[in-house]
Amino acid sequence: MGGITRRALFAGSAVGAAGALLPAGSAGAGPRRAAVSYRAAYHFTVPEQWKNDPQRPVWIDGAYHYYYLHNADYLTGEIGTAWRLATSTDLVSFTDRGIAVPKDTTPNGDVWSGSAVVDSGGTAGFGAGAVVVLATMSPHDGPADQAQYLYYSTDGGRTFTPHGTDPVLPNPGVRDFRDPKVIRDEERGRWVMTLAENDKVGFYHSADLRSWRYVSGFVRGGIGVLECPDLFRIRAADGTVKWVLGVSANGKAAGLPNTYAYWTGSFDGSAFTADVSEPQWLDHGWDWYGAVTFDKRGADGTLDEETRCAIGWLNNWDYAQITPTIDSDGFNGTDSIVREITLKRGADGTYHLASRPVTALDRYVSRTVRLGDLEVEGTRLLDYRGTAYELTCEITWDQLTGAGVQLRRSPDGVRHIDAGVHRDYAYLNRRATVSPDMSGRWQESHSPFDPARRSVKLRILVDRTSVEMFVDDGRYAHSSAAFPYLVDAGLALFTVEGKAVFRNTVVREFTV
Repeated sequence: MGGITRRALFAGSAVGAAGALLPAGSAGAGPRRAAVSYRAAYHFTVPEQWKNDPQRPVWIDGAYHYYYLHNADYLTGEIGTAWRLATSTDLVSFTDRGIAVPKDTTPNGDVWSGSAVVDSGGTAGFGAGAVVVLATMSPHDGPADQAQYLYYSTDGGRTFTPHGTDPVLPNPGVRDFRDPKVIRDEERGRWVMTLAENDKVGFYHSADLRSWRYVSGFVRGGIGVLECPDLFRIRAADGTVKWVLGVSANGKAAGLPNTYAYWTGSFDGSAFTADVSEPQWLDHGWDWYGAVTFDKRGADGTLDEETRCAIGWLNNWDYAQITPTIDSDGFNGTDSIVREITLKRGADGTYHLASRPVTALDRYVSRTVRLGDLEVEGTRLLDYRGTAYELTCEITWDQLTGAGVQLRRSPDGVRHIDAGVHRDYAYLNRRATVSPDMSGRWQESHSPFDPARRSVKLRILVDRTSVEMFVDDGRYAHSSAAFPYLVDAGLALFTVEGKAVFRNTVVREFTV
């Protein structure tokens, strides 16, 4: 839920804050009067008003059912979220299905994050195949008021009914007690829940989804309040099987990302044991929060045990209200591209997760610009202009300090977003464009890079309000929101103190 109370969540004038980010000459009096559009070209966006946390998609009747937190009253200043539903067969094109779990229909108020499961065996008593949602609600918005409530659906996950007004997992008297994530343990014939409890992830068991028993906890301090826990099993191409425990966490105070931290390890059905104590991060940018992973299914519903999918909210609670989309298009809420996650073994023998954009994105390519191999020393402006595209290349060199690309470059070259490598790190830097971070502290994100390799592969997804960079086949990813003026559509390559060749440089555009 982002570590913020629901009363603070929608306070203030989002329209007034966002208006300052619109370029000169654009309309800022309201979404229907705006002359420009900042709506993403190929990323998921809420149809109107507000969205924040994604909820783990589930496969039902041949389609992914993607639920997310939505506030239909955002522009009027009313607080609180419901669960809105969109469906997709390929995780690129989505169809809006409206509100699935409504807010304010019980004395418990609005509905926060949680998870949906298909109860194939009818263990909860609502019939075989019922869709059951466990979600956090906080009737009085108090520090020890968060508890877990149950909703159920008998129409394939389109609409949900509350199971009474009492929690199925009451708060034991702790400050943070939220974001239940439920999986089925078929081997032991029970349900397992992970729950965010400040600096701990609690583990719970249930036979029927309606009564829960605490069994263990995984504690990790120093990366902020843990939220939106995630637990899954994945197999590497070499046959190794790992369990992964993930959380959304704010590690900025410790010089760490503010995204999705994870540990590889083992799970015995009750307790998780990490391979190492320090987390890895699935994204090193500033804006991949509340992320969830979920099963990848074939067209026939077959589970892919070596690939998992993921989606994150392209925003950050430090500046969640600041976006020009509320003025230009009447919405505030954009997600990352859906990613495919695989388990890889590194050269040091340890395992990590790698990310790549969902394969189905290839089917939406509407234009391809092949720029070939380009030699660069200094800055080279390319004969391409665009506000939404994908850029891929491999940069090779003999000796230099850094190399990369200038994205969304202004006609005079002053404004741009930089992505590339510099000495021993890869980076994404939005400082020279319109950034939502008014503090100026969170402009450049870093991930490790070995300069001795003298080459790097970049795959960068650019859309109207975001950049997602995948380094070396997704070993590291960076996602950050940015709001370049729509006239800033240039593209340039650059090097620092040396010469490089940008090999097989390709730009692709998408129509979704």
